Amino acid sequence: MGRRIVFDGDVAADVTDAETAIARLDMMATALVDTEALARILLRAESVASSRIEGLEVGPRRLLRAEVAQQLGEQSSDVTASEILANIDAMATAISGIVPGAPITVDHLLAFHRRLLSGTRLEDHAGRIRAVQNWIGGSDYNPCSAAFVPPPPELVPGLLGDLCRFCNDDSLPAVAQAALAHAQFETIHPFADGNGRTGRALIHFVLRRRGLAQCILPPVSLVLATWAGDYIGGLTASRYRGRAGSREAHQGTNLWIARFAGACTRAVSDASSFERRAQEIETQWRERLGRVRAQSATDLLLRSLTGAPVITTNSAAELIGRSFPQTSEAIERLLDTEILRQVNAGKRNRAFEAPAIIEAFTTLERQLASPQGDTRASKPARPRPAPAMKSSQGCRGPDDRLTLPRHR
Repeated sequence: MGRRIVFDGDVAADVTDAETAIARLDMMATALVDTEALARILLRAESVASSRIEGLEVGPRRLLRAEVAQQLGEQSSDVTASEILANIDAMATAISGIVPGAPITVDHLLAFHRRLLSGTRLEDHAGRIRAVQNWIGGSDYNPCSAAFVPPPPELVPGLLGDLCRFCNDDSLPAVAQAALAHAQFETIHPFADGNGRTGRALIHFVLRRRGLAQCILPPVSLVLATWAGDYIGGLTASRYRGRAGSREAHQGTNLWIARFAGACTRAVSDASSFERRAQEIETQWRERLGRVRAQSATDLLLRSLTGAPVITTNSAAELIGRSFPQTSEAIERLLDTEILRQVNAGKRNRAFEAPAIIEAFTTLERQLASPQGDTRASKPARPRPAPAMKSSQGCRGPDDRLTLPRHR
């Protein structure tokens, strides 16, 4: 707190462009019928990406089916999917508690972290500030060869308090504030695990608190995962040594903010393309069906499938607020026209998925994985999600690759 941040001209323009793009998507979303569907799909995309940066690889179809099985009370053996679902739940709960203008507190961060790790193998660390030294990269045994060593544990509580005070100061543009808050959180590295996911959630806390993104969560983490080298390089540049007012400090800060702003702009662009594709798909569905009575179960279900492309009859009935028989009839109509197809959910239950939306979601992930936003122009810069190899212990298999150095 108290440090003066000065933007270079091109960086100021990048920040303005990013804020304009986020605000436009947020405003457009509030004017659309499927605002809630868009919010759900972007929440899922951002939560999955945040997990993926830390090495949890799961494709859209596998995750969606695991989500339905969980809703049915099935005990999942898919440890990776369960951890990502926990991330989605933690993000949704935390974001709903952030009110524009209200302060972000250390308790917010601890509550998110507690929910994130609850029920995982790391539950003992959930919601607890670390009491030992940690480091990024290098050896498991000591930090001598580490890429970065965070501050000692006795300094962490004070640094987190200072960070939250910065998050509650409105003197900087929201995108620049989110960039610096994320970088500072990752520098503090306050937890034994889950720092990356919590730090990326903090981005959305700041954007929501400032009122910039009240309805949507632009999938910034998917872009940061694609630009992994630039992402790490930008964070490193922001961790200067020496005087805070030095030329090197100024350049490092501006470099990081520019890269972060670019990632925000790119995330909004790709999210907008998904939204347009989803609207095209719904139009095609309605043409295939013919006459659909307004506010009927079929009409409401068509609107809802974008955000919930894998459903059961019960979950769909709850989603659209119609009776079980009405919903069942609508599902049968969509099955007959091949808008939906039946799949298994768990051991005994039927589920139904909308392949066109799942394919569009997969295309969004592929697009975001391409450095230039087009897989025809530039190949994906990171691995596509691959199913984990099953083992008797239900652990992640070798296909669950890490894309960044592991956070200890």
